[in-house]
Amino acid sequence: MADWEPLYTAAEMRAAEARYPGYPATIPELMERAGGAAAETALELYPEARRWTVVCGGGSNGGDGRVMAAHLERAGHEVRIVDAKAGEAELGEPDVVVDALFGTGFNGEPRADAAALIERINASGARVFAIDLPSGVDASTGETAGVAVRADATVTFHGRKVGLEVAPGRFHAGAVRVADIGLEQVETEHRLAGPELLRSVPRRRPEDNKYTAGHVLVVGGSRGLTGAPCLAAMAAMRADAGYVTVAAPESTLPVIEQRLLEAVKRPLPDEHGVVTEEAADVVLELAGRASALALGPGIGRGRGPHGLVRRVLAEAALPTVVDADALHELEPGDWQAPRVLTPHEGELARLLGRESKEIAAHRLDAVREAAGRFGCVVLLKGADTLVAAPGRGVLVSALGLPSLATAGTGDVLTGVVAAFLAKGMEPQLAAAAGAAAQQRASVEARQRTGLVASDLIEALPRALG
Repeated sequence: MADWEPLYTAAEMRAAEARYPGYPATIPELMERAGGAAAETALELYPEARRWTVVCGGGSNGGDGRVMAAHLERAGHEVRIVDAKAGEAELGEPDVVVDALFGTGFNGEPRADAAALIERINASGARVFAIDLPSGVDASTGETAGVAVRADATVTFHGRKVGLEVAPGRFHAGAVRVADIGLEQVETEHRLAGPELLRSVPRRRPEDNKYTAGHVLVVGGSRGLTGAPCLAAMAAMRADAGYVTVAAPESTLPVIEQRLLEAVKRPLPDEHGVVTEEAADVVLELAGRASALALGPGIGRGRGPHGLVRRVLAEAALPTVVDADALHELEPGDWQAPRVLTPHEGELARLLGRESKEIAAHRLDAVREAAGRFGCVVLLKGADTLVAAPGRGVLVSALGLPSLATAGTGDVLTGVVAAFLAKGMEPQLAAAAGAAAQQRASVEARQRTGLVASDLIEALPRALG
């Protein structure tokens, strides 16, 4: 796999098809290839299956399904075709149900009869195999306006669709296989990260010293939240930063000193374990000697942290990752240097004045809106981590395991992205590579169950190779 894999929208797929010699007269030829590839993939995935039900819509996706059915019959299998356009709905008792109802051109909410058929498919108890993408999923966004097929596996043609990788669509697709049907590649707006992306992270050169290898300043911590800046600092070091400074409330430093050996610690003025606004003077002085800043892990809320964050973002002339409570009540500003915001869905909802469920339903649009509003890179966390920059396509990183859903992994991500920024990487690329590194660490970690954030830190050097 290359550093990036193209992610196709419906319009981009139409453009790829239109380039095929003789199109549209050659549509039957493409349909034969697609249906044959679907049958080959399904038989490989389900070699024990004997009874198949193929649910066909009235469009080209239904045509692909009919070709697949013919291939299955020739292979000696028992096949039932359900013609949705004719109002048929009886699925029988198949081993596998093939979803060939809607194709990449679908958007919006299925009509009542189609929705009822999708519900039947989902409730069938059989394995579900989708052709091109699960019916009800928008190929261009991953959105599901109504009910959608929940597939165990999907075969998609020519290239992955955006809707197969962006939630909620990705959670409907199951295992995705890509089948070549002879189309030419076209330029796509959005791209999917491959593991090889991590090769683009600068490595230390023989002439480097601890400062030129990347100096990260971590600003955060408050009483009861000292673990967050410690995780970010350790992650930055394991992501190969040469020097890490942690600036935290003076009253919390005895705890941080016990946890961090290699990082330099600097005290910030505080009241009752929370930084004061005056701490911004110290942070800005320290920032003058760093090459990237991680702002927010464990910093807490209130007048002091809010004032510090606002002033540091306005005045610090170095790339900055903004995370956790530093995102609270954040407003766009005239910032002097690149900023990378790293919200989860709840935090992005607050930044945009929405509900979390609305962000979850429209992740692609939401992250792009936030990048435009704040004029900077925005990384929306999730199984499909989305990285948007103003005026550019979205980079998607989905290389991790469900074990990442645990407290502290966001602090690890903050430290990794800060380390990559400190090494001079372009901000959108640094954010996407940081997500890829954290996700690959979840694969490299020895734990599949009970993983904690510090396990990721231990696995980071292996992830980075």
